[in-house]
Amino acid sequence: MYFIQKNLTRLNNRQCSFFLDPKELLEIKGKLKKNTYNIYYPYKDSEKCIVYNYEKPEVLLYEIIINKKVRHQDILGSMYALNIDSSLFGDILIIDNHYYIYIFSLVRNYFESNFTKVGNSSVTLKEIPLSTLEDYERDYEEIELIASSNRIDTIVSMLAHTSRSNISLMIKKKEIILNYDFLKDNSYKLKENDVFSIKRIGKYKYIGVIKNTKSNHYIIKILKYI
Repeated sequence: MYFIQKNLTRLNNRQCSFFLDPKELLEIKGKLKKNTYNIYYPYKDSEKCIVYNYEKPEVLLYEIIINKKVRHQDILGSMYALNIDSSLFGDILIIDNHYYIYIFSLVRNYFESNFTKVGNSSVTLKEIPLSTLEDYERDYEEIELIASSNRIDTIVSMLAHTSRSNISLMIKKKEIILNYDFLKDNSYKLKENDVFSIKRIGKYKYIGVIKNTKSNHYIIKILKYI
């Protein structure tokens, strides 16, 4: 709640918000009058965005040059290790073994001076024009499952190849995130465009039921973030 109020205060003071995930955006929009704000998406399929009502926010795009293959979570971990709050940077993109990150200009100097490694590997930062990726759209792996239910514990157990009884333990250990918050209810029924993450497994978007089978099961389509 404090983060939402902080962003509302910034907007009232003619400043832009910080980077918002989709859940935070919905909360902010619910507290603003219609047609009094704009939303800035750094690229066409951007997940994180910024709300503003006057000048567009100053956002920078960097390519992270590294001589080995790394994962999204490796880059994210390096950002957190520098105590850079997630509200100060946007999406991290991996495109054809090239790595990119969006940064608020106000942390430019700290980021450039301190972001020198991902894991144990040294990196070089190269600022590139925002227009480089403005039309980029994410690639997903399409997954179809035959399931008895669209309950999240059913779907997660199939994706993680574990028993439904183990899902409760995963919830207690905060290993499942639903719509950018820790999952609390294992009986939650997934809705179209719900986004969920399973620790060490991946991040997914639920598309919905394609059709029913003769045995009263569902053919469900899910997209896995690449």
